[in-house]
Amino acid sequence: MLSIRLNRLAMIVAAATLLAPSGPVAAQTPDHPTETAQFPSAKDLRTMTTSGSYLAARHASVERDAMSAATFYRSALRTDPKNNELLDRAFISSLAEGDIAIAVKLADRILAIDKSNRVARLVVGVHNLKLKKYAVAQKNIKQSIRGPITDLVATLLAGWADYGADDTKQAVANIDALTGPEWYPIFKDLHLGMLLDLAGRNKEAGARLERAYKLDDSALRVADAYARWLSRNKDGAAALAVYEAFDKKLARHPLIQEGIKEIKAGKKLPQLVSSPQTGAAEALYGIGASLTRRGGEDLALVYLQLALYLSPDHSMALLSLADLYESVKKPEMAIGVYQRVPVDSPLKRNAQIQLATNLDAVDRSDEAIKILRGVTEQDSSDLEAIMALGNVERGRKKFADCAKTYGKGIDVIAETKGKPNWVYYYFRGICEERSKNWGKAEADMKKALEIQPEQPHVLNYLGYSWIDRGLNLDEAMKMIKHAVDQRPDDGYIVDSLGWAYYRIGNYEEAVKTLERAINLKPEDPTVNDHLGDAYWRVGRTLEARFQWAHARDLKPEAEELPKIEAKIEKGLPADETPSAASADKKKDDGKGG
Repeated sequence: MLSIRLNRLAMIVAAATLLAPSGPVAAQTPDHPTETAQFPSAKDLRTMTTSGSYLAARHASVERDAMSAATFYRSALRTDPKNNELLDRAFISSLAEGDIAIAVKLADRILAIDKSNRVARLVVGVHNLKLKKYAVAQKNIKQSIRGPITDLVATLLAGWADYGADDTKQAVANIDALTGPEWYPIFKDLHLGMLLDLAGRNKEAGARLERAYKLDDSALRVADAYARWLSRNKDGAAALAVYEAFDKKLARHPLIQEGIKEIKAGKKLPQLVSSPQTGAAEALYGIGASLTRRGGEDLALVYLQLALYLSPDHSMALLSLADLYESVKKPEMAIGVYQRVPVDSPLKRNAQIQLATNLDAVDRSDEAIKILRGVTEQDSSDLEAIMALGNVERGRKKFADCAKTYGKGIDVIAETKGKPNWVYYYFRGICEERSKNWGKAEADMKKALEIQPEQPHVLNYLGYSWIDRGLNLDEAMKMIKHAVDQRPDDGYIVDSLGWAYYRIGNYEEAVKTLERAINLKPEDPTVNDHLGDAYWRVGRTLEARFQWAHARDLKPEAEELPKIEAKIEKGLPADETPSAASADKKKDDGKGG
């Protein structure tokens, strides 16, 4: 992906301009496929009124569910085919959903009414380009221009259409003539380099790619395209130097690792793009990916969907689209995209790890664990996959399993003579402690602090655990206080300090600290439960029952619910000392007490 400093205001204005015809619908993105389990059937949709379909579509739009919105808007349009607003909304929703075939048909209808609609022009132009109708593609694409982002996209797409029409000279002239913001040149040189390379004008192509590389040698697609050209036109050593320089900036990127492997095997690498269609897809992907990282999700979604329409197996575009869905909290949609990454892509392993993470997010943890174990079996030294597997297992309370998994990561680091990583010891320590292996847990926590002495989460967890067991009380309190000093706004760590005060019988300080924790984490059942206990001990029994009731209603862990209900009914025994069973309510992620 290109690391280019795009002007945020320009992007926002461009996004608003491009999507303006559709009004509020511009913010749509697809939603959970699982929610379609109760989705109306085709028969149901035929019987719905126009207003019913419209209201359902508007609700789906608010929920950022483009798939449902598109279906409902199209249903409403069938009952009111002359309604231009419905036509426009159905078009934008279909485009956001990625159903470009339907979007093209709707775009044709829009252009019959409004020849100046720029989004429709862009979609029809991309469709023409896909069908190799280059002359009409140029005409439509050029009429989609308006604003810095759309100007650049349209010019690059038109250039690829010129090349498809065997007019490389015109493509170069038009792209070279484009002027604009400071981030234009790298896109222009990259695409002219790839275009000239395909046209067989190798020397000119090399000059353009070299110039793009000098503008930003940390841009992945630029480095990859230039190294590929060098492998075919200079020598392997020059290409290898480009890949290895990039690897020092961003270690172990799969595409770079694949390039290094191929170069060392003596191979000459093919061009990054192979046709006008894949060249245009690369332009749409490159700008779409940049927008995704800079808050332009709506416009990015359009560009990425069009890129995949032209090049369905474009792995980088697929990963960017999935990442976009993750950013708007649509894990089910991300899952579907990650599954589309080709098996033979160097990025498949990355896709599998992210796929598993999203499966876990929608409570399909068994599938996630199976996938991650498969990845680690293929490469037992894959630390990223090992960490992801351990995190899923820990989140699902498979503590014996996650202790072993994090242990494998520690072993890999030792075997490869890598720098010790405190995180593996910390997480393994949590898993050991939750598995009732305190000796091993304590050793891991101490090792984590040896590696990272001031780490607040480790200080908090070890200090809390000591107090919970009546060990090293003075040192433990100092550790937790130090953790709070570093993370004063972390509700879990503040809760640990409050509960530590409670455990040593300093109820007044416990109340003060736990009230602060509640302000930071008002919806956490454990923090509410802790405050209830502290209130009870200082005689504020009415407030105690209120906090316990609130904790009950916030869906605590199943094993904690009966204890909370018993306290609501009977309170705490007058002669009770805080029990380890009550205190043993740590956050599963090790962030609090």
